[in-house]
Parts: sequence; C-alpha cells; structure tokens
Amino acid sequence: MKEFEKKLGYTFKNPNLLLNALTHSSYANETRNGISSNERLEFLGDSVLSVIVSDYIFKEFSKIPEGELTKLRASLVCEKSLCGFSRELNLGKYLKLGKGEDKGGGRERDSILADAFEAVLAAIYLDGGMEEARRHVMRFILPELEQTDDEVFKDYKTALQEIIQRNPEESVTYTLKGESGPDHDKVFEVQVHLNSNVIGEGKGKSKKRAEQMAAKQALTLMGIEI
Repeated sequence: MKEFEKKLGYTFKNPNLLLNALTHSSYANETRNGISSNERLEFLGDSVLSVIVSDYIFKEFSKIPEGELTKLRASLVCEKSLCGFSRELNLGKYLKLGKGEDKGGGRERDSILADAFEAVLAAIYLDGGMEEARRHVMRFILPELEQTDDEVFKDYKTALQEIIQRNPEESVTYTLKGESGPDHDKVFEVQVHLNSNVIGEGKGKSKKRAEQMAAKQALTLMGIEI
C-alpha cells in the first residue's frame, strides 16, 4: 500500500479507503471477510471525474460549443483513457482479485483497470477533498489535452459569423451537400454560403463538424487564420 501511495503521490489518512478502492468484487465475494468491493467507490469516482474534467475544459476552452465540449470530455474519461492512466500507475499490480479473476488476466483487463482508477479517485476525494482529487486527475488529463487535435479547440463558425456580421446586409447559411458511408460511420459534406455564393466546403463525422470545417475553409480563403 505504501508503495502504491508513493506512485499516487498521496498518503491516505484513512488507509481503509484505499484498500476498499483496490478490492474487486471477485475478491470480496470469494473471501467474505467483511471488505466491500470497490463498486460504490467507482460510482462516486465516475461523477467526481466528470465534474473535474468538465470544470477544467469549460473554463479553459471558452470558445468551444457544447457539442464539442461533450466529445472532448468523453474522449478524456472513456474506458481506453482510464485504463491507460491505470497502467501508468501500474495499478493492476495492487488490485485484490479473486483467484479465478486473477488467473484469467484480470489485472490487465481494461474494464477492471478503468473502474479501479475511478474508485481510487473517489477514495482520494473522500480522504483529502476535491482539490486533492483534482490534482490527481489533472496529472493525467493535461498530457492528454496536449496530444488532442487542435481542431477541437477552435470554433470556426463563430469566427466566420463575427466577421460577416460587420456587414449587416450579408448572411451566412449552411447546407448539407451530401452524406456517404454506412449508418454507423457516416461522413457528411456541408457547404457554407455567403448570401447565395458558396464560400467553403467541409466534411466531418457529424453535420456540426462538417459545418466547422466548411467555415474553416471559408476563413482560409479569406486569408484569416484562427
């Protein structure tokens, strides 16, 4: 436990919280020694994680529309990201698993690692408060944000609208030119019009994304970079 606390950079006032966070249901059910599984902590940790990440990206990326914020948050708190964070901590080594789960490779199972990360976060939150929880989360989130495609941080539609609004008789509209691909992986193509003239086209996995790319092309053709 002390070794894992060093990896966390946090020393628990109540070590039982950390023990609880590291206890998988397979171990709790198998031993029946009064130690609860980490499932309740995982529930709390999921909410704490969402609040911390939402608060940060809301404040830091003020120009991103709600839909893009939702996508960004989802990419940061998805199972793939969380199990990656757990592997950085070598969290699997410290889990208490039932014998069958352990032999079956549970220490490397993505779902178990992701859930355990949330449980440990909840334990830190309960033991040390929100600021300690925030510090723990942000050590993983900030490097992830640095690797995120810059396109997600830019609102080309708003930038284009602000430029066009300088001339009251001009108006910008977006039309769907077409879509392709299967239902689960569609690509949308959108045109942006200045009055009746096409000034940009864009493609994306959603209509909103395609509109952003069309606005970006329009700005580029105007010689404007944001």
